[in-house]
Amino acid sequence: MNFHVITIFPEALDSYMNESIIGRASKKKLIKVSFYNPRDFVKPKNKTNYRPVDDRPYGGGPGMVMRPEPILSAVRKVKAKKPLIVNFIPSAPKFTTAEAKKIAKKHKDVILICGRYEGIDARVDKILKTKKYSIGDYVVTGGELPAMVLIDSVSRQIPGVLGKYESLEEERVSSSIVYTRPEVLKYKGKNYKVPKVLLSGNHAEIEKWKKKSLRDSADS
Repeated sequence: MNFHVITIFPEALDSYMNESIIGRASKKKLIKVSFYNPRDFVKPKNKTNYRPVDDRPYGGGPGMVMRPEPILSAVRKVKAKKPLIVNFIPSAPKFTTAEAKKIAKKHKDVILICGRYEGIDARVDKILKTKKYSIGDYVVTGGELPAMVLIDSVSRQIPGVLGKYESLEEERVSSSIVYTRPEVLKYKGKNYKVPKVLLSGNHAEIEKWKKKSLRDSADS
C-alpha cells in the first residue's frame, strides 16, 4: 500500500510515520509513505524564496484559501494508476473502520490532501473527484492529523502489519478496561486489585466479563 501525502508540513507527519507499528511496516515494505509539498510547485515570489500556496477567498470572508494549481501539480507528480484521492472536510461523512477495510482491500495507492487555513479551492474536489472524509465532530488546524489517522487505521488492515489477525481489536471482544502486572497496586495507602475473573483462567467467564465491561463503558 502506497500513501502519497500532499502537505505543506511534511515534517509534521514524518516522525510518527517512522515509529512503532507504522515504522516497522515501512521497514518491512508493507506500506510506503511519500510526501509532496505544494510549495515545491510554486515560483518564488521575491528574493526571500517565499512560495505562497494560499490567497484571499472570493466573496470575502476571514482567512485564506489554498490555491488549486499547487495542489493539482503535486497530485500530478504522484506516479500511480487509479489512486483513491482523499480530501478531509469537517462536514464530510465520518471515516470508520469499515471504510479503512474497504480502502485496504480495493486500493494500492491513496493520495491524501492535507488542507490548511480556511480550506482548499473547491475546484480541486471537482477536478480530482475526491473522496471526502471527516474524522469526527470537531475541527483541527489542518489535514495532517486526519491523514495520520487514516494511514494508521488502513495500515492495520494490511496482512502482516500487526503480525497476527487476533491483534485487530475490532475482530475480537476487546474492552477499554484492561489490566497488567502487578496483581495488587499499592498507591497512597490503598490497594487496587485486578478483578478476580481475569486471574481465574476461565476463558468463558473472562469473555463474559469483557462483553459486560464493553457495554458498561459504552453506556457511561
